Amino acid sequence: MTLGLTRVDLPKGAATREAFGDALAEAGGADDRIVVVDGDVNNSTYTYKFKDKYPERFFNVGIAESNLIGVAAGLAGAGKIPVASSFSVFLLANAYDQIRMGVAFPNQNVKLVGTHAGISIGEDGPSQMGIEDVSLACSLPGFTVIVPADGPSTAAATAAMLQREGPTFLRCGRPSVPVVYPGAADVHIGKANTLRDGDDVTIIANGIMVAMALDAAEGLAEEGVEARVVDMHTVKPIDQNAIELAARETRGIVVAEEHLAYGGLGSTVAMVVAEHRPTPMAFVNIGDTYATSGTPEELLTKFGLTPDAILDAAKRVLKD
Repeated sequence: MTLGLTRVDLPKGAATREAFGDALAEAGGADDRIVVVDGDVNNSTYTYKFKDKYPERFFNVGIAESNLIGVAAGLAGAGKIPVASSFSVFLLANAYDQIRMGVAFPNQNVKLVGTHAGISIGEDGPSQMGIEDVSLACSLPGFTVIVPADGPSTAAATAAMLQREGPTFLRCGRPSVPVVYPGAADVHIGKANTLRDGDDVTIIANGIMVAMALDAAEGLAEEGVEARVVDMHTVKPIDQNAIELAARETRGIVVAEEHLAYGGLGSTVAMVVAEHRPTPMAFVNIGDTYATSGTPEELLTKFGLTPDAILDAAKRVLKD
């Protein structure tokens, strides 16, 4: 399925979970320390592409996420680079204590990849939707947390994750998404990318909301408002310099994310703004609620994750 909410002329691309699977399979040929531990969902996480190439380095532990994390932590302790993959909610919610004690506390070099994140998974319903996963991952000391926007940036983020020492969470989605990085993406962990310049208001987004932010910026430009669009693909460590620059050079900041209101990108950006450069802010997110079942477009519209919602938030900021 392909999201159809953006109106700007962006090329259609692959799902970020598929881009992750391709990048992982490619990386496996360059480093035989990379192993994959999957929770019996490799057809959905696209880790089957790694399994097909390197079956001796692929381990399916079944629908047992706590055990999956234990196996991954053990492999890391043996000098491997384990990639533990499953649906985001299954990893971060089901196995949180194991991640905390087996990965975060001993600072193991485990790469958690949660797919099917957010409400855009659609009809599978709220039990399958990872909407608190970024908050949970950010709360773990020493964790790196990455939420890429499209296929090219996911490929680059996967490569960067595998090269970085330490526990990491990479969040991927189910639907196909527009391409915001034509060609190869330049993704450096902890360094945001400015995709559009502007000096009136800044829109900071990640994941599927980046394309929507670009769409909203086009709409604002038609009304004479120039919006800066920043892809904050790394939530932790956050790019404080980019946030401070936005607060200094524009009249306010809008943060857009496919996540609950508390503990995710918005909370992290607000913490930086409050401490270093107070400025008017507005937030576009799911709010403080669980979603329902429906098509991705229906759910994103119902819960206010649209370009129009971002545009309206920018107007509110500029009125302050």
